[in-house]
Amino acid sequence: MDPRGAQQQRRRAGSATYVAVVGASDASAAELEAAAAVGRGLAEGGAIVITGGGGGVMAAASRGAHEAGGVTIGILPGAERRSANEWVTIALPTGLGELRNGLIVRCADAVVAVGGAYGTLSEVALALGAGVPVLGIGTWRIGGVRRVDSTEEAVARALELGAEVPGP
Repeated sequence: MDPRGAQQQRRRAGSATYVAVVGASDASAAELEAAAAVGRGLAEGGAIVITGGGGGVMAAASRGAHEAGGVTIGILPGAERRSANEWVTIALPTGLGELRNGLIVRCADAVVAVGGAYGTLSEVALALGAGVPVLGIGTWRIGGVRRVDSTEEAVARALELGAEVPGP
């Protein structure tokens, strides 16, 4: 079976790994490049990519996953689906503002934090508090965040950690 066929079959079986990619909406060019590479790698590995559905790191990760043929979920702070970036496959408006950060990390089997500001810090803290593993690329240096040196390492470890989570 070709990789795309295997990816589709895994999704149908309900055993896909869900990985949240979090980071600043006002990200640097290097952070945007890293987020796109992470999104692409996760999609190529069969994962479903979850973001906050907005700009910056969220859009870059969604774009990378979309370009690789993957599924992206945007958990939006507002009440309008149309506010999602153009690469979100499934837009979920919450009307919760920043409180939606808890939903993002609770839906994930693993979190990859790329750079980030205070919203990212809240997502990292919520994930760690919930026992969701967090991998960091140039992000907050706090206990529990597993620092990685490359996007390839982030993808490999996220897929590995996500596979350890019991399925539905």
